[in-house]
Amino acid sequence: MDHPLPVALTIAGSDSGGGAGIQADLKTFHAFGVFGTSALTAITAQNTLGVHAVHAVPLDIVEAQIQAVAEDLPPGATKTGMLATSDLVRTVARKIRELSLPNLVVDPVMVSTTGHRLLDPDAEEALAEELLPLATLVTPNLHEAGILVRERVDSLEAMAWAARRLVEMGARAALVKGGHLSQDKAVDLLWDGRRERIWERPRLNTRHTHGTGCTLSAAAAAGLARALPLEEAVALAVDFVARAIASAPGLGRGFGPVNHFAGTPFWPAPPAGP
Repeated sequence: MDHPLPVALTIAGSDSGGGAGIQADLKTFHAFGVFGTSALTAITAQNTLGVHAVHAVPLDIVEAQIQAVAEDLPPGATKTGMLATSDLVRTVARKIRELSLPNLVVDPVMVSTTGHRLLDPDAEEALAEELLPLATLVTPNLHEAGILVRERVDSLEAMAWAARRLVEMGARAALVKGGHLSQDKAVDLLWDGRRERIWERPRLNTRHTHGTGCTLSAAAAAGLARALPLEEAVALAVDFVARAIASAPGLGRGFGPVNHFAGTPFWPAPPAGP
């Protein structure tokens, strides 16, 4: 093939409910016409009501998964999600450096939608020191950005400052997600070291937002795997997530998943039913 199928790698935990984690990442890669590969970091028992149990994958198995993918299906982009412990953060960072994996998108998953902690407090420093300097893009929400920069992030001005601070800490670019910044608007702010861009849209009054962070970071990684410029990859990711929330299927009794069939320029949405 003159233009082989782009490949992306997700290094993250599994969500048995299918709305977040590895499952959301692979669905999103598919929506962008990208072949998805994975390295599983944890098995979670969860649904839309919450996380009920977590089983960490041994470090050597995580390492072996990354190695196996990289040596046979080299990814054009990689994203990280749930990494849980400082040892795992350092192991993943070391493998990314060793293998020179390009276009790293770091989703600093710290707490689930339902409030279950997914990153040990002592791993926060490891993430900032080891993984952030490798990142082409880091995608924290307001709470995660505040933890990383050690300042409260609760305004547009604070988002702009935090994005710049994250770039100073080593990331090439930072997308600070302000989905809960106000009652009427969802705001996302990108800083790439030279240019700031802000996306604003009406905030949807819905509880069906499970997996939005995973989906957005995976969409950005998919765009980078397709060799799109960073800002274009982020713009497509923001648009995809907005449409995925707006068309969420309403599954589950809690925080339901978004619609990964929302469609992209690379893989149009299926036609609506009769």
